[in-house]
Amino acid sequence: MKDKIRIASGQGFWGDQLDAPRRQVEGGPIDYLMLDYLAEVTMSIMQKQRSRNPSLGYARDFVPLMGEILPAVVERDIRVVANAGGVNPAGCRDAVLDEARKAGLQGRARVGMITGDDILERLPDLLSRGVELKNMETGEPLSQVIDRVQSANAYIGARPIVQALRQDAHVVITGRSTDTALTYAPMIHEFGWGYGEHDRIAAGVVAGHINECGAQASGGNCLWNWRDIPDLADVGFPIIEAAPDGSFVVTKHEGTGGRVAVPTVKEQLLYEMGDPRSYITPDCVADFTTIRLSDDGTDRVRVSGVRGTGPTELLKVSLSYLDGWKASGTLVYSWPDAVEKAQAADRVLRARLDRLGLEFDEVLTEYVGWNATHGPLAGPVPRDLAEVTVRWSVRGHDMAAVDRFTKEIAPLVLTGPPSVTGFAGGRPRVQEIVAYWPALIPKAEIEPYLSVDVVTA
Repeated sequence: MKDKIRIASGQGFWGDQLDAPRRQVEGGPIDYLMLDYLAEVTMSIMQKQRSRNPSLGYARDFVPLMGEILPAVVERDIRVVANAGGVNPAGCRDAVLDEARKAGLQGRARVGMITGDDILERLPDLLSRGVELKNMETGEPLSQVIDRVQSANAYIGARPIVQALRQDAHVVITGRSTDTALTYAPMIHEFGWGYGEHDRIAAGVVAGHINECGAQASGGNCLWNWRDIPDLADVGFPIIEAAPDGSFVVTKHEGTGGRVAVPTVKEQLLYEMGDPRSYITPDCVADFTTIRLSDDGTDRVRVSGVRGTGPTELLKVSLSYLDGWKASGTLVYSWPDAVEKAQAADRVLRARLDRLGLEFDEVLTEYVGWNATHGPLAGPVPRDLAEVTVRWSVRGHDMAAVDRFTKEIAPLVLTGPPSVTGFAGGRPRVQEIVAYWPALIPKAEIEPYLSVDVVTA
């Protein structure tokens, strides 16, 4: 057993820095590279892509990246764990195998693929057997929107990833794995933890939560002393330096920008946090109130004391469904009395929409530069703003009404208050609304499938 492993974060979302994974591989010693590409809305985007082209539906950025770093990964015996498979892990695997062939890695590189999370085609059968997949927030049964569902994926935990690593896969591609499992699965594998060692696995979950958002744990998007965070242009992504007892250090490669400090790690720990005593994953429930942080030197934070309990018998399911149409448009009003002019424009637009008899589920007006971020907490109307952007958004189930709204903003340039600009972007675009439906499913209903392929000629 190794006395320490280094698990580097290389992506915090689909669209993160393209060269971050390469810099993690080349910047210093690491044992694992985890790449988190998926969010709830990402699955529906990928599903739409696959519906148009069956060969798509995965994080395409991942493929050329693998072509670039796979030779070093194989040579240095690094393992890559990524949920880049999206709704088409097989397509992603095949594309990575092609890149490995181009790199001359025949007979050397091994690519693992995990499926079983995608239950979209199984929904009618599940509902017919009484698995209601009720909305966790509203209690509504999925049957109310079943005809509009676009994607449905269960969050799979560490077990199949561990199995792939035990089969010596250099790259492990998953679909909707939990973000944290991409980090703690290597810890279970390397240290031989049993699935009943809940405290240690909970520590791995905490490590995964720190790693999952990339540089957000190493100085990016950080409120603490943000002016003093050095060289964000070359920000170093976090690395988990883990020990067999579950304790670990958060750090980054030497010579990179950003900063790893107790406050930066604390901010990431609070990200997307519900009940801190009950952070539920497929493999354990971690108690974030037991986390202990301490300074371990420059750009090093030690994490210890994490406690956990056994997992539940359920898995979370992320579903997306179509819920109408939306559009947003903007105009900019300048000094003097910029906000007053924008408010007058809003009254004019709403009166015209009423006169046309257009009905929407919601019409939202925001004044960017005054109250778009803080809403009613923004205070009274400022009198001295040099300019303000008024942003109108509508949503509804009548596509024709939403489309007509998009045609009513431009006329305000000549038929509304003065000092207007900012319509160079053109008429707003009508978009489908993809809504989120969280649900739970018994674990017995989900059977992950694993395959590991050796690159062939």
